[in-house]
Amino acid sequence: MHLQRWLAIVAIIGAIIFAIGYGFMPRPVPADIVKVSRGPMSVTIEEEGKTRVKDRFILSAPVAGFMRRIELEAGDPVKKGQPLIELEPLRSTVLDPRSRAEAEAAVEAAEAALKAAQENVSAATADAEYAKSNLERIKRLYEAGYVAKETFDQAESEAKRTESIRLSAEAQVKVARSELEKVRASLFDLTSSGVKNRHRIVTILAPVEGRILKIHRESEGVVNSGDALVEIGDPGKLEVRVEVLSTDAVKIKPGTPVLFERWGGDSPLSGRVRIVEPAGFTKISSLGVEEQRVLVVADITSLPENWQGLGDEYRVEAQFIIWEAKDVLQVLASALFRKDDKWAVFAVENNRSRLREVEVGQRNGLIAEILSGLAEGEIVITHPSDLIKDGIRVKQR
Repeated sequence: MHLQRWLAIVAIIGAIIFAIGYGFMPRPVPADIVKVSRGPMSVTIEEEGKTRVKDRFILSAPVAGFMRRIELEAGDPVKKGQPLIELEPLRSTVLDPRSRAEAEAAVEAAEAALKAAQENVSAATADAEYAKSNLERIKRLYEAGYVAKETFDQAESEAKRTESIRLSAEAQVKVARSELEKVRASLFDLTSSGVKNRHRIVTILAPVEGRILKIHRESEGVVNSGDALVEIGDPGKLEVRVEVLSTDAVKIKPGTPVLFERWGGDSPLSGRVRIVEPAGFTKISSLGVEEQRVLVVADITSLPENWQGLGDEYRVEAQFIIWEAKDVLQVLASALFRKDDKWAVFAVENNRSRLREVEVGQRNGLIAEILSGLAEGEIVITHPSDLIKDGIRVKQR
């Protein structure tokens, strides 16, 4: 009886000691784990871009004039040499009451000057006719020997002088008539002169075959020389313009493959870089930070029937593939951390974490290439917290 009691007491004390010891034992730390695997990998640079018609023609006004309304619309096809825009001569301005009164007075003055000039012509003509007939009479007398040669010379000179005066008077009539037409023109209503002066209209023709991309000015009105009016191009020949950071632009070369995503289609489009412009520019980001960017131009190499819906100035997201391989030992980049000046991971061996130094190759932000330090199939901890130490027990979260 006493033995059974002592055994019960010993069992109770042992259970208490075991419970106390178990309570002080370190428990496994929960952690996220992932396997090291092999597979394809690529390193890309992603930026937003816009499509643009390659050969764009902007038709502008060659001279200042009054443009007639453009009947075409954006998207309409045009042929080379097709008339697109008609410019009439600039129309006269509307006179205010004071200016009209001044113009009417100027017309009356010009009419009076014309009448005076015409009267002068009549007087000069009479003098010239008298001098001519007098010259003929004195010439007959001179030939008969009844007058001296001096008298004949005076009559001849007088005839020439009066003829010159008559011609001058007729010229003054032409000047006065032109002046009258000039002042009368200021009173004319020339708002419909384009129809009457069809031969004076300037017609702008389409330089190439394509479609109208944009109409800058549709309604009729006055345009200045050099004003942009219509843009023409072929939407079937598109390129993509992407503004990338200058630090990324040095990694992109002509011929670099590109994928265009989120353009509205079901699958991404392929492309290839054609130009990396040598000069950069400063651009303010949406956060107000100054950035040095470089313009990269890429061609779409996918079949045209796969992107018929794209047009000019459409948004796309470009992924420049600067490195890729088909069989790469890789791990999630979130498993990596810096230890001194090297990369390291926590591998899981027998439910315990083991610190491993690794050599890392290419990285794309999500995945990192492992050159040494890990093998395919090994398990590593991602996002290791401060509780993860070398040699502690871990369990999958």
